[in-house]
Formats: sequence, structure tokens, C-alpha cells
Amino acid sequence: MTESATLDATDRKLLRLLQRDGRATNVQLAKAANLSESACLRRVRGLEEKGVISRYAAVVDERAVGLPLSVFVTVTLASLAAPALAAFEKAIRAVPEVAECYLMTGGSDYLLRLVVRDVEDLERVHSQALTRIEGVTRISSSVAMRTVVKRAELPL
Repeated sequence: MTESATLDATDRKLLRLLQRDGRATNVQLAKAANLSESACLRRVRGLEEKGVISRYAAVVDERAVGLPLSVFVTVTLASLAAPALAAFEKAIRAVPEVAECYLMTGGSDYLLRLVVRDVEDLERVHSQALTRIEGVTRISSSVAMRTVVKRAELPL
């Protein structure tokens, strides 16, 4: 989905409920949204078909799985031609420590969020993955000391 979908108040309520609890049953959703079960199911399926709901996932605590360090990395490329961007994006998708990657405006071309065990793990990712991607001319890293806000819910 590339354009904004038209959402009514009931759609927004269903989305808020699902963002809080993606495992909620259709019965629970219908009751909370004051819908019949069949109407609720139709609406949720419609939201999925429109691409408003792109997937369902578990939110994993990074610390609990041994990845307590978030590192924000800016990357500058030698070229912004379409083939260079495509090559970088293909290569960065193969780096499992990259939790997020954004094409940016401004002083750098990409912003990454890495999840790593510690500084030594960061050094490994930096030297064995990031600096080996063709076309990368500059990398700058900032280690997050503490997470202040991290929302899994959009303000609907």
C-alpha cells in the first residue's frame, strides 16, 4: 500500500486494539469494538487486504535475548545513483544486526539502528559488514545510553 487508506473510527479502534494485543481473538476484538463477530472479521480482513495491517509479529525484548546495545549509524555513499542505492540496500538487508534502515535527507544518506551484544560486537559488525559494502565512504556511530521512548503503537 502506498497511499493512505480511508479509515473510520471503528477501523482506528480495531487498529489500536491490535497494536496493543496482536493475539486478541476476533471475539475479543468484536466485543471491544462493539461489532458482531462477522463484521469484525470482515473489517480486519479488509485492513489486511488494503495493506493497512502488513503483518503480525511478537515484540521481543532486546535485552532479554542478549542484544542490549542499540547503536545508531549514519552511512554516506560515494554515489546516490539508483544502482548504488539498490546495491547498498541489498547488502544491508543481509546484515542481521540491522534492525532498521532508512534512506535519509541531509548530511548522510542512510540511518541504521543496529542491535548488538556489546562494543566488541559492534566493532565486528562495523569491520566485517558495514565497511565492506561497496560504495560506503563514511560511517559514524552513536551508542544509545538509554531508551526513553520506544513505541510499537502508532497514534491512531
